[in-house]
Amino acid sequence: MADDIKPLRRIVVRDNSDGTRSRALCDAPSPDVRSDPARPGFAATRMWVTDRTPARIRNETLDAPHSIEPPKAGSLCRYLQIPPDAAWKGKVGSKEVQAYFVSMGSPDASTYSGSAPHPYMQKTRTLDFALIIEGEVTLVLDLEEVDLSAGDTVVLRGANHAWSNRSNKPCIIAMSMHDAA
Repeated sequence: MADDIKPLRRIVVRDNSDGTRSRALCDAPSPDVRSDPARPGFAATRMWVTDRTPARIRNETLDAPHSIEPPKAGSLCRYLQIPPDAAWKGKVGSKEVQAYFVSMGSPDASTYSGSAPHPYMQKTRTLDFALIIEGEVTLVLDLEEVDLSAGDTVVLRGANHAWSNRSNKPCIIAMSMHDAA
């Protein structure tokens, strides 16, 4: 893992087989971290995935294919580390953006266009709850921008968007994503 990407601890808890006592099954950094070579310091850390609602209680779900979106009828918990734009802005074009979305398993999520307000604009058929944990970030939309800081929560309802970090420090965002109709 790159030096500028902070490992995130994941504790998975469940009752024992007879349902009488709870215990931690796992307490370690998440094993599923993706980066973007075009954006040094960017990381998407997948913490958990469900493949249906209501969710099944089972030992591991990171075996699902990697994707920005959760599986159909499922959900996804992910942390994003957004590096300052200054590290990559002006050095990224269509090729780099498409390579990122392909590596994330979601090539169709990209809405890249030379006239878009941000190169990493994306749209998914999901209901997302995004909580800004640390730092500052700007939510870039087609018609406006919204400045966010630690403690702010965004409810994304299938909207075209991107995250732009115009500060000089990384921003951490916790995402809870849910398949939507």
